[in-house]
Amino acid sequence: MSTSRPFDRGHTDDLMSFLTASPSPYHAVASAAARLEKAGFRQVAETDAWDASTGGKYVLRGGAIIAWYVPEGAAPHTPFRIVGAHTDSPNLRVKPRPDTGAHGWRQVAVEIYGGPLMNSWLDRDLGLAGRLTLRDGSTRLVNVDRPLLRVPQLAIHLDRAVSTDGLKLDKQRHLQPVWGLGDDVRDGDLIAFLEQEAGLAAGDVAGWDLMTHSVEPPAYLGRDRELLAGPRMDNLLSVHAGTAALAAVAAGGADLPYLPVLAAFDHEENGSQSDTGADGPLLGGVLERSVFARGGSYEDRARAFAGTVCLSSDTGHAVHPNYAERHDPTHHPRAGGGPILKVNVNNRYATDGSGRAVFAAACEKAGVPFQTFVSNNSMPCGTTIGPITAARHGIRTVDIGVAILSMHSARELCAVDDPFLLANALVAFLEG
Repeated sequence: MSTSRPFDRGHTDDLMSFLTASPSPYHAVASAAARLEKAGFRQVAETDAWDASTGGKYVLRGGAIIAWYVPEGAAPHTPFRIVGAHTDSPNLRVKPRPDTGAHGWRQVAVEIYGGPLMNSWLDRDLGLAGRLTLRDGSTRLVNVDRPLLRVPQLAIHLDRAVSTDGLKLDKQRHLQPVWGLGDDVRDGDLIAFLEQEAGLAAGDVAGWDLMTHSVEPPAYLGRDRELLAGPRMDNLLSVHAGTAALAAVAAGGADLPYLPVLAAFDHEENGSQSDTGADGPLLGGVLERSVFARGGSYEDRARAFAGTVCLSSDTGHAVHPNYAERHDPTHHPRAGGGPILKVNVNNRYATDGSGRAVFAAACEKAGVPFQTFVSNNSMPCGTTIGPITAARHGIRTVDIGVAILSMHSARELCAVDDPFLLANALVAFLEG
């Protein structure tokens, strides 16, 4: 097994392509699956009987993907090494009755998903993407990746107080985007438009899960192009790194001591409580079925889970040069300093001392530096899928990630080297 770094800045170029191709969780898992297919993985259906065959496999459900590799000679009680991540990002999502408008403007009714920085969605060219469900129960991905919608900000001449009091946005009234002109607002206009975009017949669509996205592509930034600006880094940066790491490990994994796994969930931004979220049964079901398909018993399942470790990879906060006082004074993770280890003694993150040792060993093996993030005591700490995974499955879990700025903005910022440093650390972790 290799102990060198398999990834360089070409990984970051590929991340940019991944972000562009993944404007929704459904597109993200399709993009990940396409990369795994090229690496020899095959999709297995949850409704089929699973066999004991070796090699790479994956399950798709909605906006979630669970992929794993079974090496030759793997025993039923062989533990797993899991990279966990999430596919969803805060945004504006289309309501069940999307067609609305007023005063000669045609608008799309949207609901706020997660906790976006709402001002970052103003005066930005937006596309529309997601999943269409047809009358026969099948689904079709749709992506209008061109300027279609815009949330117009109120001119300063009509809100002089914004200069002194700051911008105040009402989620219901102020974030409904415009997409045309006219007073004749008819139910079904938006869906009829999307049916045409997807090449479907009129009336084919029975349901939808649609969301806005910025159509501005990712870009290198700065004098020396050492920064990367782009959408949905929280948390597609980790999904991409985990996918690349799993494919790399599977390519040379004949003697792996663990079963490497990628678990990318939906709905982290609103609590993970869904059939495709980390608080649902998907991961446990897949891992158990893998044990049982290889002839294992419940005892084998218990032994496998007891030896399993999960790295919950999600973006974290780089120290902000304009707001350094918001960070812990002794922990200042820097962009470009390598992945971060997230620690919170109140279990907002799942990391403990033994977990730190696992991650430190992986980084040392990969030749990757790492940093530690601790929240300022005076501020509430965020959380991840890490504590949920640990509590639901009894699996030792460690929270890590990449330090970024502008988290939950429509456009976020990181150092160009950190994504491939994370991916290299994940390879070393999955190799064991």
